Order: sequence, then C-alpha cells, then structure tokens
Amino acid sequence: MHFLFGILVAAILSYLVYRAFLAPAASSPSVAAVRNCERSFAYLSNGLIFYRERDGAVKQVHSLYAQAAADQRERARERHGWKQGTSFGIAAGGGMRSFEGGEQAILATSAAFDADGNLLYFLKDATIGGLFSYEIASAKELRLLLKQGLHLCDLSPSPDGSMVAACSVQSNGRSNIALLKSDGSAYRDLTGGDSVDSAPTWVPGSPNCLLFQSAGLARNEQGYIVAQGHATIQKLDTDSGRIEAILDDASFDYLRPRVGPAGNLLFIRRPFESPHYGLGSMLADSLLFPFRLLGAVFHYLNFFSLMYARKPLTSANGPAVQADIKNILLQGRRIDAEKALRSARPVQGVPSLVPDSWVLVSRNQQGVEQVLATNVASYDISPDGALLYSNGQGVFVLDTDGVSRLALTNELVAEVVAASS
Repeated sequence: MHFLFGILVAAILSYLVYRAFLAPAASSPSVAAVRNCERSFAYLSNGLIFYRERDGAVKQVHSLYAQAAADQRERARERHGWKQGTSFGIAAGGGMRSFEGGEQAILATSAAFDADGNLLYFLKDATIGGLFSYEIASAKELRLLLKQGLHLCDLSPSPDGSMVAACSVQSNGRSNIALLKSDGSAYRDLTGGDSVDSAPTWVPGSPNCLLFQSAGLARNEQGYIVAQGHATIQKLDTDSGRIEAILDDASFDYLRPRVGPAGNLLFIRRPFESPHYGLGSMLADSLLFPFRLLGAVFHYLNFFSLMYARKPLTSANGPAVQADIKNILLQGRRIDAEKALRSARPVQGVPSLVPDSWVLVSRNQQGVEQVLATNVASYDISPDGALLYSNGQGVFVLDTDGVSRLALTNELVAEVVAASS
C-alpha cells in the first residue's frame, strides 16, 4: 500500500513539474495596437468585446446590463453572507446550503456592426441571453431582446438594416439559422434537422438570399452525438426555404462564407478531420490512461483544496489568462493553445493559434480559387473591400493593394468584426 502511495505521489510531482515547464510556453503578447494602421474594428476575446479606434486606441465595450447583473449578484451575496456557517446554512437533506450564488459569467458570443454603424452583440450566461445595440460615440446601450434559454451567435445584419440573421444554438447540440427584425421582434428559425447550421451572411443584391455553413451530426442509439460531418456552404432562400449546396467536399471544412464587393465568394478552408478510433488510438489510450487518471486525481484534490482551504495545490499554472486560453474553441474545433503556439507558423512575427492549413480563399464566379492568407482563424470584409483577419493572436488588414499590415496583437482574438464605416 505504501509502495502504491509512493508511486502516486511521485507521479503527481512529475505532473506538477511537467506543468511548471509548460506554463511559460503559453505566454502571449499583451494587447498592442499598431497606430499606423488607420482602421477601426471590434473583436472578441475571452467573451469580452473590444473596439479599436482609427488612431490605434483600444477600449473595452462595457455593457450596462452585464454590470447591473453583476451588481445584483453581489448585493444578494452580501445580503445572505451572514447565514454562512450558521444553522440557516443547513439544507433539508443535511448538507450545507450555499448563499454565494456562484459566478455566472455574462459572456459575449458574437458582435457585428449594423448599417448605421452601431455595434450589435449578444450576451448570455447559464440561463438567459440577450441581443443589444451599442452606439460607439455615446456609449449608449439599447436592449433589443432578452429571453431565457436563448443562445445566438454569428450575428449578420442585413445591408438595409431591417433584419438580423444569426445562428441559434440548441441545447441538444444542434444549431439553426434564425432570422429576426432589427428591433428584436419576429424571431423565427429558418433551418432545422440534425445539423450544425451557422455563420449566415447576406448576398448583396439578393435581399432574400443567405449563405451559411452546415455540418451534419451522427448520433448513437442513445441519441448522443458521436461525430460531426464536414462543413459545407449552402444557399438559403428565406422566402421559400429552398436550400442549395454551393461547396461540398468531404476532404475539407468550408467555413464563414462571405460575398466580396466584386461578387467573389470568400471562405475559410481547412482539412476535415474525420473521427476515427483505430489500433493506434487504442494503444495511445492504454499507455496514457495512468497519467490521465493521475491528472484527474490531482484536479479532484485541487478542487477540494480550493473549496475548503481557498488555496490551490500548486501555483505553477501561470496567470489566469493563460489558463483561459490553454484550451479554446475556434471555428468549432478545440485548440490546444500551448501546442499551437509551439508548432504553428507565426504571421508577421505574431504567434498563430491555428495551423497554416487554415486558409482564406477567394473564389470568383468562374470557380477559380485564390488563397489570400494562411493561419486564418477569423475574418471580415470592410465596406471598401479590405479584409481583416486574425490568426488567433493578431489582427491583420489585407488592403485592396494586396499588402497585409499588422493592426493589433492580443493574447486571444476569437472573432474580428470590420466597422461599417
């Protein structure tokens, strides 16, 4: 028994040393704006919204709704704090009742500029979601829609400003393309089925036409999702509901379609990683099982240490922001940030969170394709035709002259949004 305990302790110590050496690898550049790039845009980072002025100044977009909700939780915590540790803290079943309420972070899932230059964004916590409009100049916030269980992302205002298309995420793993008026009314789903439909965009000159990406879901006999198919680009007629495939190749994911000023189709293309579980995966799982088990035991003990002693078992995890980006989700795929920063090719000296196989492609009406940029995690088109794209840690501007310029660096740029003016 003592021998097994010694092995367990040695394994945990080895794990802590391993984490301590890996912590510096996840370090990232702090926010820095390049002032000679006169572009204004917004971007999302760790669920927060930031706005870059033309002069390079960066400021966070603060929501009055989110602040009011946080203040309300804090007042509730203060009001019931005296009950902790008293008989009032004993629940009916004999356990301890918590009056702290827990932290329900309010995070932004998407942002977009409308035709008037106002910033639309969607905020949600564990129970409720809301659509808001923000006037940049006056910092005035307007609540358009607030609904329990609502989860929207990939906001796309129509060119005339009357409608907003979005991705509506469901609790069963599916997502649909939804449409609502710009004032938050007349919400309706346009697509259905067992699929992940997302990233809608309007086709210029066709007010009833949307492009979006779609991937099918595979479920087992119990109804659990076991795999997701490759992402295709589809065209949707919002009046008739008719859907037509535009790009479909089982070898690739086609993501975030956009239509350029010249009528060319833009999208992110990346290799499709088909799910497989062969002999190699089985052997790897068998060999790594003891280490994964020890890691689970450590995190289990660390959880109790935080709960009762208010101290972690180790301080080698690095600052909180590094932990936030260790495992992130970019374009529906989970990214190991530590591994990516070591292996992916930097863009203009800025480390990339996605590999160079994630490329931004322009396809003209004759079907001829041109790769415009590599290591692309997100992008958008400005009104003058310039492209803004991110490699996960930097924002770059590809002007119409074909020259790419660095505009900003940040530890995480999950989504970049071009200003409408």
